[in-house]
Amino acid sequence: MVQIYFSKNESISSLALDDFKKSTVSAGSYDAYIAQYEGVAKSDQEIIIDATQYVKESDGEFKVLSQYEGMDGDALYTGDTGEVTWQVNIPQEGLYQLEVLYYPVEGKSSAIERMISINGEIPFEEAKFIQFDRLWNNELDEVKVDNQGNELRPRQVEVPAWTTADVKDSNGYITEPFQFYFSKGTHQISFIASREPMIIKQLRLKQQEEVPTYEALVEQYKKEGIRETSGHELRIEGEASILKSSPTLYPVSERTSAAVYPYSASLIKINTIGGYNWRMPGQWVEWEVEVPEDGLYNISFVAQQNWKRGIYSTRKLSIDGKVPFEEMNTIGFKYASGYRVETMGNGDEPYLYYLTAGKHQIRMEVTLGPFAELISEVEDSLYELNTMYRNILMITGTKPDEFRDYQLTSKIPNMIDTFITERDRLQAVATRLRQLANGSSDQEALLKTMTVQLNEMIEKPENIHRKLTEYKTNAGGLGTWVQQAREHPLEIDAIIISSPDQDVKIKGLGAFAKLTHEIKTFVNSFFIDYNSIGNVSEAKEQRTITVWIGSGRDQANTMKAMIDETFTEETGINVNLKLVQMHTLLPATLAGQGPDVAMQIDNDIPVNFAMRNSSVDLTQFEDYAEVAERFRASAIVPYQFSDGVYALPEQQTFNMMFYRKDILEELGLEVPTTWDEVSELLAVLSKNHMEFGLPQVQQAAIQGQNIPPNSLYAALLFQNGGQFYRNDGKESDLDSRIAIETFKQWTEYYTDYKLEREYDFANRFRTGQMPIGIIDYTIYNQLTVFAPEIRGLWGFAPIPGTVNEDGTINRQVPSGGSAVMMLEKAEDKDAAWQFMKWWTSDETQAKFGREMEGLMGAAARYPTANINALDSLPWPVEDYKQLKEQFDYVVGIPEVPGGYFTGRHLFNAFYKTVIGMVEAREALMDYTTYIQDEITNKRTEFGLPQ
Repeated sequence: MVQIYFSKNESISSLALDDFKKSTVSAGSYDAYIAQYEGVAKSDQEIIIDATQYVKESDGEFKVLSQYEGMDGDALYTGDTGEVTWQVNIPQEGLYQLEVLYYPVEGKSSAIERMISINGEIPFEEAKFIQFDRLWNNELDEVKVDNQGNELRPRQVEVPAWTTADVKDSNGYITEPFQFYFSKGTHQISFIASREPMIIKQLRLKQQEEVPTYEALVEQYKKEGIRETSGHELRIEGEASILKSSPTLYPVSERTSAAVYPYSASLIKINTIGGYNWRMPGQWVEWEVEVPEDGLYNISFVAQQNWKRGIYSTRKLSIDGKVPFEEMNTIGFKYASGYRVETMGNGDEPYLYYLTAGKHQIRMEVTLGPFAELISEVEDSLYELNTMYRNILMITGTKPDEFRDYQLTSKIPNMIDTFITERDRLQAVATRLRQLANGSSDQEALLKTMTVQLNEMIEKPENIHRKLTEYKTNAGGLGTWVQQAREHPLEIDAIIISSPDQDVKIKGLGAFAKLTHEIKTFVNSFFIDYNSIGNVSEAKEQRTITVWIGSGRDQANTMKAMIDETFTEETGINVNLKLVQMHTLLPATLAGQGPDVAMQIDNDIPVNFAMRNSSVDLTQFEDYAEVAERFRASAIVPYQFSDGVYALPEQQTFNMMFYRKDILEELGLEVPTTWDEVSELLAVLSKNHMEFGLPQVQQAAIQGQNIPPNSLYAALLFQNGGQFYRNDGKESDLDSRIAIETFKQWTEYYTDYKLEREYDFANRFRTGQMPIGIIDYTIYNQLTVFAPEIRGLWGFAPIPGTVNEDGTINRQVPSGGSAVMMLEKAEDKDAAWQFMKWWTSDETQAKFGREMEGLMGAAARYPTANINALDSLPWPVEDYKQLKEQFDYVVGIPEVPGGYFTGRHLFNAFYKTVIGMVEAREALMDYTTYIQDEITNKRTEFGLPQ
């Protein structure tokens, strides 16, 4: 199959959409910035700024280093906070690109991020999020194999080196490097650190070299007498890459096809690279190839693209750091099931690439290509549509009266014009999508749905309030469209460099090969133990423990690799790691088939096992006190019982307050710090038909699942000086005066202010319907990935607090999390304890957290309970300050025998008050009786003192 490409004149700049774009450009965007200088020429001057010759620095760590890592002269170290400014004399007015020569010094393993200001001002929004890549590669040249014959995923490590990078759009919507305008004279350029340190050697203002078209390049070949080579075919395995921009780009195992090499229908073979992990703009993978002679070659890829149906996954190809010709700026891999050979070319003519004898680097980078401006347009449209939805909401509320005329056209004068503009914009995008896909695609369907609805609202504005729910749903779908359209996955098995006279073929693509593969896979499924991960020890003379984990296979594989590399290597203790459903832990333990150690278990399980004499008291180990210092005291509270501690914390989570900066500013509101301020804010939000999100009041997801006490009630209770249990956990304290008054305060948010009990926070937050809310801090990761259109428009802060008598604010908040527990049946308890200590150590938790983020991206940031490990995870500096401030107020909720009734009956009392309209004191007192009876019954059942 010959590769399809998009040339420059096929890009988004088709006449209709280009004209439309000029009339809808967002204020503050790069498009708006560059439009101001449409008539200004690109300067041909090159200006080099020595990074050590800065004129000022502030609020961070800066130091000059000499001869650093082989670089002659001095360079400037800049920390993960602070601002540094350089002064530059511009001899000629014009537009300049900015290039940075930097070294990615060791940090927290995430991309380096800076804001750039010119003469004290951020020139455009995109300049707030400039990223510089770190460099990654496999830790080992050889792929490790476990004792089952399966190859293990290579661990990714940083391989830092001096790197040159253009300042460009981290979202990938602007495919060319940014152009900055400078008038003739003296100017200042500032870098403001927001994440990770870096060493800067120099900044360079310049212009990009012109890239010739393929047609012009062929003419040059002819003039210079460059000839085609003959008889060569070189294969570079995809997994043999030498550099990547992200640790998520690790080699993977492909077992669904017989066309990959190396192939096995039963064993795991590391045989490809990319896939769904290689999908975000700016991610790149680099390979090295050594060619035998000078001349012209073809380049082919053995690749699979079965993710983007109807459109293309796009890449930019460069050789030795340069794009060989214009057409390689955007090459498209069309959707098809299975692997195939893709030869770069135009129509039936394969492209010819001139390579000299020796080594060359081939890099493939994800680019949005012709889809970049399309996606940017839809994202801008989504923001405008959400803003209009919010404006309508301020008048109609979330549940408008369908028989009422709200006179929306007069109260929102620009409403119909906005709808017309956005309808036209989405129609233009859909038309261009159809052209690029050479027909309809599933990417086009949602755009059509939205334009149809906008048409209906334009034609019959009196019905707009009746269609708000549908409008909100479609806008939410548009947000998902933006997220998915930015993803361009591609999996590569091999790169083939061949002479033009070679017929490139691969095995395993035929019907017979596919049938044989399916039969082998089916037969092997009866013999493979899918629960066991990595090495499995069966030798009786060796110390071995069995560990169960209840998370995903990726986490289990990562953990097993870490166990084999460090724990077993250092201690000689083997670990059989099994991936299981953790609800089977209790029946398996009763049947004598349970593990020695159970990981990632809910907070209520250790105490429930402890009172049945099924878990081990960890305080019996001499070094327990030293191990416990790794965690905040609040993290250990749920695992304490009768002077013992029956688990170690793995994860610890708690609530933070998320808020939309733009909407609060629009309403003239400040982020509340106390509950009194929340009440004042609620009045303004209610007036504008907006919502404040409190932690949801939900039933158990599955029958029998423990319901922890509602986190908001717990926060208010602790802030008011209350507690859940008294008399060492023998009695419920929910019948105390403080508990009852707190319960009344909690339920009044729902009876008086009519707040929502259950909702989708992420969607309401992105639309602005719920511009502020209190929710578990881990949703930060989801919002970072899920809502790119509001990047930079939201933040989070500690939850509101209660004012103490001395005027200080008590912001106490309860924590949740998970634990690792040793079972009483463990024969080698010392070995199990060694494992638990290793797993919860600073180094292991930090490494696992970074591996998870490297494996699955920022959405998988690990909420470790280890204090030092949490410090080392790659949070933006300002956000982490807020997180640490709240962490100082975290309180643990104790678990007691029969305590599972507390959350359950607190839930019942809440609904009896809010829905049943029963007085708060009466409802809570009634259900506290049930809680107390269950605590008493359980203590009697297990022979515990009353």
